[in-house]
Amino acid sequence: MFLKRFYDDGLAQASYLIGCAATGEALVIDATRDIAPYLAAAAAEQLRITQVSETHIHADFVSGSRELAHATGATLLLSAEGGTDWQYAFASEDQATLLRDGDIITVGNIRVEVLHTPGHTPEHLSFLVTDTAGANAPIGILTGDFVFVGDVGRPDLLERAAKLANTMEVGARQLFHSLERFRALPEFVQVWPGHGAGSACGKSLGAVPTSTVGYEKRFNWGVGTSTEADFVAMVLAGQPEPPRYFAQMKRINRDGPGLLGAFPQPTQAALGLVQRALADGCTVIDTRPATAFATAHLPGSINIPLNRSFSTWAGWLVSYDVDIHLIAEDHSAVLRAVRELALIGLDRTIAWSGPSVLNEWQRADQALGTVAKIDATALAALVSRGAVTVIDVRNQSEWEAGHLPRAMHIPVGYLQERLADIPRDQPIVLHCEAGGRSAIAISLVQKLGVTTAADLVGGLRAWRLAGHEVVRDRSATEG
Repeated sequence: MFLKRFYDDGLAQASYLIGCAATGEALVIDATRDIAPYLAAAAAEQLRITQVSETHIHADFVSGSRELAHATGATLLLSAEGGTDWQYAFASEDQATLLRDGDIITVGNIRVEVLHTPGHTPEHLSFLVTDTAGANAPIGILTGDFVFVGDVGRPDLLERAAKLANTMEVGARQLFHSLERFRALPEFVQVWPGHGAGSACGKSLGAVPTSTVGYEKRFNWGVGTSTEADFVAMVLAGQPEPPRYFAQMKRINRDGPGLLGAFPQPTQAALGLVQRALADGCTVIDTRPATAFATAHLPGSINIPLNRSFSTWAGWLVSYDVDIHLIAEDHSAVLRAVRELALIGLDRTIAWSGPSVLNEWQRADQALGTVAKIDATALAALVSRGAVTVIDVRNQSEWEAGHLPRAMHIPVGYLQERLADIPRDQPIVLHCEAGGRSAIAISLVQKLGVTTAADLVGGLRAWRLAGHEVVRDRSATEG
């Protein structure tokens, strides 16, 4: 048996290729839209991708299962579980083979048993893998978003992201009973999860890529919780706010992702096209580091630095129904940004410009934007006099753990819809924990017309280190 794990850092997502060396057949589970790595790995091992499947209808990226099946001629295998309320709408169109609990997938000498493990989603499947050429017991289980290293899948996304009311408690109870089945597996069975640390599909995922059933029984809080009432309360508490684009991903993956063929190839644009893009309401994303954006940027652009959080924040802040123009350091950065945007279905990247466009902007006698900064000492003086509006853009759990006195709480992803809540009668300062998210937030509020906001250098971390007060009461304005 051949097993290869693929991991996308931006999505914190794992997919897998399982092949039989004897017959040359291979199965891919949970592919992304970037299918080139699967094709290359299969070719290198002289394998044919004959079957493609996935554990569930994903919320955090556009599934590549349909793309890969069409490119290779492989059979597409999709879950038939979950009831009528949440099933694949394109299964018949693609002549997919529908999978139910107990079905067996054969990949040469490899036996893959289908387990229905609902909870994270109603249709969720896990795949128990046995290499029959050398063993009569399973070697591992592909758990998708069911069991992670150190955590379990969150059951609230259908309700909180897809807006299916009254589903999260039902999902939590289903997840508890699915875990009973997981605990019954042999302790030596390896666990191959669908996500690692940084994913919003759980709240405390470990960074270790694999585990075992025995280890998770001992050290995973969710697997180890033995009473249903305790589990339901614990699994629903403290879940991070799902990014706004999760609802879009659920719909796309349920109804059938469009076939991409290739990633968009944006054209390089000079000043005139950038000006037109801004005037026409296109989204101009400046992918440069926050320090470069703060020094000089095109007014009306938003700063989403091209780091491992790029796709997450793009999904939060970028509309799916407008064209996208990139500001990037070079063409390689453009290619990376285009790929990461396409992985979450943002396919309308039509043009890009290098940093030289800022010089062109200045030569056209137009002022560049900058970001004002304030340090903790200066902010403390304003706070003591009640002469500033402080906006904390962190998430809910961070806010509850401690925040500045009299601060407002508006997480980054909600700034646009809550813009009218921000008072304009005194200076405005935004902050996060260390400065990364507030840099994005500043660019967003500037684009929305709040041009006088300043960024707290070093965020709440710098405020604490300077010895200033942090409160934990719930009386301040919250989002």
